[in-house]
Amino acid sequence: MSNQITTAFVQQFSANIQLLSQQKVSLFRSAVREESINGEKAFFDQVGSTTAQLRTSRHADTPLIETPHARRMVLTSTYEVADLIDDADKVRLLTDPSSTYAKAMAGAMGRAMDDAIITSATGSSLTGKTGSSSVSLTNTIAHGGTGLTIAKLVEAKKKLDEGNVDPTIARYIAVSPEQIEDLLNNTTVTSSDFNTVKALAQGDIDTFVGFRFIVTNRLGTSNGARNCFAWAEDGLLLGVGKNVTSRIEERADKSYSTQVYYCADFGATRMEEAKVVQVECSE
Repeated sequence: MSNQITTAFVQQFSANIQLLSQQKVSLFRSAVREESINGEKAFFDQVGSTTAQLRTSRHADTPLIETPHARRMVLTSTYEVADLIDDADKVRLLTDPSSTYAKAMAGAMGRAMDDAIITSATGSSLTGKTGSSSVSLTNTIAHGGTGLTIAKLVEAKKKLDEGNVDPTIARYIAVSPEQIEDLLNNTTVTSSDFNTVKALAQGDIDTFVGFRFIVTNRLGTSNGARNCFAWAEDGLLLGVGKNVTSRIEERADKSYSTQVYYCADFGATRMEEAKVVQVECSE
């Protein structure tokens, strides 16, 4: 047998390409108010509460009570990601990785969307007629040297209730896996609460103390604490200028390599401070 026969061997390591562990979709998009917008920026007008005046005499002048108005501005940004697949790569890999690349890029877009929403939840929001002013979130529960506790969840609910947030609006809380562990390890939790938290950790339920839990690894930290936050659904707004768009096509300028391309245009803002509560949790 010819010693050169090895040149015909195919070095096939795997016929499939495995997508490594990653967040594949946006966790927050369905939990906030979403609006389609045109242009680089968009304004959303708001009307505050007014007060009824007691009439003290007959035929009195009609009282004119100014209705408070406010405005929030959303700035959108364009996000994109792309990669090339050479025809020779397909031969060497023995499989076309285009669909796997597309899944990875779709996940990247979902995570970018979540990052925009998370940043808007506890960051500064642009306000005023032209969006030239900003307002910070002061509705905060300090970490107090502890992680997530039942008491903090109850306090977050109380803060939303004290802000007259409509209880029929869906409420959510964003936490990291550490906070779920905090609840499971809390020795003061009653047996019934423990069973609920255990079911929450196992994914059997997703709601506790009136909040639907969204577990994410993308929350930031400050002063040694994880910046979790609770909110009413319409308290955060996602403005979408261009929905996620994908293209998989040949590029003549790249020797007819296949390009996988994803893009989207969006931005987010906090609409009302009373509807968002930052819950600091020590880790």
